[in-house]
Amino acid sequence: MAKGFFNVPVAVNEPVLSYAPGTPERKELQAKLNEMRSKELELPMIIGGKEVKSGKLERMFPPHEIAHTLGYYHQGDASHVTMAIEAAMAAREQWAALSWEHRASIFLKAADLLAGPYRAGLNAATMLGQSKNAYQAEIDAACELADFFRFGVREMTRIYKMQPESVRGIWNYNEFRPLEGFVYALTPFNFTSIAGNLPAAPAMMGNVVVWKPSKTAVYSAGVIMDLFREAGVPDGVINLVFVSGPVGAEVTMSHPDFAGIHFTGSTGVFQSVWKRIGENIYKYKSYPRIVGETGGKDFIFADATANKKALAIAMVRGAFEYQGQKCSAASRAYVPASIWPEIRECLEREMATVKMGPPEDFTNFFNAVIDESSFDKLASFIDRAKADKDADVIIGGGHDKSVGYFIEPTIIQAYDPKYITMEEELFGPVLTVYVYNDEDLDETLKILDETSIYALTGAIFSQNRYNIEKYTRILENAAGNFYINDKPTGAVVGQQPFGGARGSGTNDKAGSLFNMLRWVNIRTIKENFNPPLDYTYPNFAPDNE
Repeated sequence: MAKGFFNVPVAVNEPVLSYAPGTPERKELQAKLNEMRSKELELPMIIGGKEVKSGKLERMFPPHEIAHTLGYYHQGDASHVTMAIEAAMAAREQWAALSWEHRASIFLKAADLLAGPYRAGLNAATMLGQSKNAYQAEIDAACELADFFRFGVREMTRIYKMQPESVRGIWNYNEFRPLEGFVYALTPFNFTSIAGNLPAAPAMMGNVVVWKPSKTAVYSAGVIMDLFREAGVPDGVINLVFVSGPVGAEVTMSHPDFAGIHFTGSTGVFQSVWKRIGENIYKYKSYPRIVGETGGKDFIFADATANKKALAIAMVRGAFEYQGQKCSAASRAYVPASIWPEIRECLEREMATVKMGPPEDFTNFFNAVIDESSFDKLASFIDRAKADKDADVIIGGGHDKSVGYFIEPTIIQAYDPKYITMEEELFGPVLTVYVYNDEDLDETLKILDETSIYALTGAIFSQNRYNIEKYTRILENAAGNFYINDKPTGAVVGQQPFGGARGSGTNDKAGSLFNMLRWVNIRTIKENFNPPLDYTYPNFAPDNE
């Protein structure tokens, strides 16, 4: 039982280390990469705090070096999901009853472990398993996940402080209870921080979780689970299972104790999840919370006043960092004809310097895409653009999967603003540019807004303040995270709460109070110090005659 109103440590964003030549972090990370590459790991599921091995082993390998084996994980089945649900529900009562400051302590410790002894290991696992370069791994796996933990604790306390007014003789207060059941966390490959936060956020608020990571990110998921356990997350609170998506969905979403899903992934999968929950709604004890961040077809729009160098660099970074495998990545750009020749020249000059190869070589800006199906999809769109009369591949366009899944960073110029790569989410290193006539600016803004089903991120470049206000107003519903004179990627926890609407998700803003509120049920309690002793009210008295 709490004996005070406790102030948690001030949440501050984890400093991003540079990994420049000669720095201690570069040396430590290189050593960790060599160590992890030198051995093959056998990765069990963790259910109820116990290692669970199915005996069905699946190989883990770097996307940039498909012949190298990192190890094997134990593929589970429906029985393991059921086991995880049972373990979660067995842990629920004690975890929900634990004083909030002890839950907070666990995740604050996790942040400190991550910033310290776990930093190199989780970064290395992300680099090897997901082909992410050192700097991208640092801002994701180390810094953003630590931020999620620290700011999550801060937002938890802000929620608990949200209390109603009371009057003389009455005391009103809110009690923020965890959901009645378990939460299913379904996490993606592209951000290790999201993979860690999706099970952690509900758990911070007192919930128990069944966690299914992407099959292409189990290598780093194993490190996150080790982190949770060392930080003190009790057995059964977060249960890690390696099963297929359909198996996980069938078992969890048919269970009466299913209380919610925390999801990041494709729009198609999220829509199928929503449909399944609707079909099973009569089975549940309560209406499940559905929280999801899905796809994007993110844009950059520039006018003739844009800073040309800043625009070109934003296009390169926004489209090609982590091979464009960010839901926020710039995928389409609208550039006026009056400045396009200079922008194209700058893009060609900058892109000629981009190095592609394995992330173990710290000089490589660009690495491999995640798997063969992604490679094949991207290659097909690039080859189609080479043949179509409505588009030209103006930069890049090469692809080779003999050693790893390497797609060259590619820029397509589309002559039709409705060309397929202007509309369809590719989730890879392909940026399509439409060059519009300057006098068609207003019509182009309208086309931009109507082109995509998504509304995740977008950026505008202009030096005219009247134009900036105009574009911001017209594109009000086109992006949940909107950037002015900056690339549309790189949201920082606590600074730019992240999420989008339309086909991009429920816009619950991960790492913020808005997201954390989704994982509690509020009970309002009223205590009357002077309850009435007579059932009648004054108006029942007769008039005096």
